[in-house]
Amino acid sequence: MTGHAIALGGIGGDSHSVGLILLRRMLQQSGFRVLYLGTQNPIEEFFLVAASCDVVMISCVDGHAHHYLRDFPRLIRERQQSSLWYLGGHPMVEDIIGGETRFLAMGFHRVFMRFVELDRILDCLAMDLAGRAPAAPNSLVTRLMEERLETIADGVDDRQMALADHDRERSFVLQHWPTGRGAADLGDNAAWLARRPSLAAAEGEVLEGRRSMLIQPRTGVALPEEQARLFRAASDAGATVLSYQIDSLTRNNNYVEAAEGIRESNLAQFSTINGFPAVNHGVPVLRRVGARVDRPLQVRHSTRDPRLLAEISYGGGVSGFEGGAICYNIPYYKDYPLAEAIARWRYVDRLTARYHDAFGLTLHREFFGVLTGTLVPPCIAIATGVLESVLAAQQGVRAVAIGYAEQGCRAQDVAALRMIPKLAKRILANFGFASVAVGAVFHQYMAAFPAQPGKARQLIRASGTSARLGKATRLLTKTAAEAIRIPSLNDNIEGLSLTLAGIADADAMVLDEKRVGEEADWIEREVTALVDHVVELGRGNVATGIIRAFRAGSLDVPFAPSRYNSGDCITARDAGGAVRFLSCGRLPFSADIVQFHAERMSERRRLSGVQEKQDYRLIEEDLLRIPRGHFETWPLS
Repeated sequence: MTGHAIALGGIGGDSHSVGLILLRRMLQQSGFRVLYLGTQNPIEEFFLVAASCDVVMISCVDGHAHHYLRDFPRLIRERQQSSLWYLGGHPMVEDIIGGETRFLAMGFHRVFMRFVELDRILDCLAMDLAGRAPAAPNSLVTRLMEERLETIADGVDDRQMALADHDRERSFVLQHWPTGRGAADLGDNAAWLARRPSLAAAEGEVLEGRRSMLIQPRTGVALPEEQARLFRAASDAGATVLSYQIDSLTRNNNYVEAAEGIRESNLAQFSTINGFPAVNHGVPVLRRVGARVDRPLQVRHSTRDPRLLAEISYGGGVSGFEGGAICYNIPYYKDYPLAEAIARWRYVDRLTARYHDAFGLTLHREFFGVLTGTLVPPCIAIATGVLESVLAAQQGVRAVAIGYAEQGCRAQDVAALRMIPKLAKRILANFGFASVAVGAVFHQYMAAFPAQPGKARQLIRASGTSARLGKATRLLTKTAAEAIRIPSLNDNIEGLSLTLAGIADADAMVLDEKRVGEEADWIEREVTALVDHVVELGRGNVATGIIRAFRAGSLDVPFAPSRYNSGDCITARDAGGAVRFLSCGRLPFSADIVQFHAERMSERRRLSGVQEKQDYRLIEEDLLRIPRGHFETWPLS
């Protein structure tokens, strides 16, 4: 097999990169020549290089392969070549009978409808390439493999945006799609928002100790009536915050395809897209749906250009908007310059603040510290969230929350949650924003979920306990069906019930506070080093410092798809289940921090019998351990 060429990449709007990055490492260390295209490629990009490759591997994890591959059968007919085509990931939203046959009929040689292990892929390649001479390299492939970053803008304005400038940009943003005009009247929007429950107010009550932790499920379907039904049922089951989970097409500002998804969903009478297309539905629809529940509403997305979605969300009665220039860029997009992202989110933050300045309404902003969701050390999640909080506060935002995804080591997770408000408040105060409210949002495990319902239920219940012990402001829930299908209404209700039971369990839980304190100390030192370095690089300009830090590799998100992210940091679990750095890359850590991680990972290698040059085996073991259910109890020990 040595020497065969494989083109590997994700298609369409799909941003999932963890599996692709691991697969690339395995293929390279197995002797293949890998042309890594990254995520979010049009189908034509694969055909551009197919003739020079023995195998073309396409990944689609967001369930929209049938949208992204519409031209595939025609291109296969027109561009006859001898490459073998593999499709994997999670190509369809629903487990539709005949799905694999449908893609095989298009012209794929192998189709994997669910997660597949690395050894299985190697076995398939061995069979398919037996006796086949490797394709010869050519200059096109060489140029693509040697592609370098374009010049990155060195600085960007992070001062508060003038109202006149915001108004000029706003007139342009509202024309992006016809529904934009429904959000044009800020006064009318504010009058509606004033009658709706406020996420900032609810989180404020939690921070003041006047109410318990907020519970929030993820819900997003194509059709408004079904979305309203989900909201009502979740509210009845104990949810105290509700969210519109936005579909992948809208996230990529593809409103034309989103409209087609709505049409298909109406015909099929079930959602054929993976979320709620809020921009297409517009302000009146959001108001009608939201008016049927008495809970604060938030929009959760990962949209490349979030400006119109923010306008319509606020106009539709949504009081919380998630995302930022780092968290909704680096983990999601292949080629999205940070300067461009910062400018767009600056607009969103200024819009958020305008509702307070003009109408006295405090709208809420949250930063997605989950990032890639896989083996993310707490320091990376917290440092990026703190930096985005500073950018938001500079525009006048008064209430923020920083998210953190459960990793599975209770001492580390609890320490991370407790450190979020402490570190964020201190750093914001240093910038002159001491009055900004800061919440900590805990996401139940965000990587591949256990396929066994019993293991999944155990995880969900125990994570409710961790959230309570960590004093989270808000908890984002999961369901036992995560690994099997798009969760149903009943799945969400069961997930909420398990979470509430886990929260109650915390009252009888004895926590190892000494170990929590040790984890907190390391987190504080690491976050401080990262944030201080960014401020130093930007000479006080945080936006510029962020751009320079990513360019230097001194900010680095593990497993991220962005070509503006160095990817030098490699992470895995230590022997106790905590997430550590296999390699610290170029992070600005002191020698003792680097040594701490090295010692923890050396112990893990010794116990696992894995050599340093085969670190991908540790990562694979960690990625597969949870979905396979290879754990006795949750959290891990």
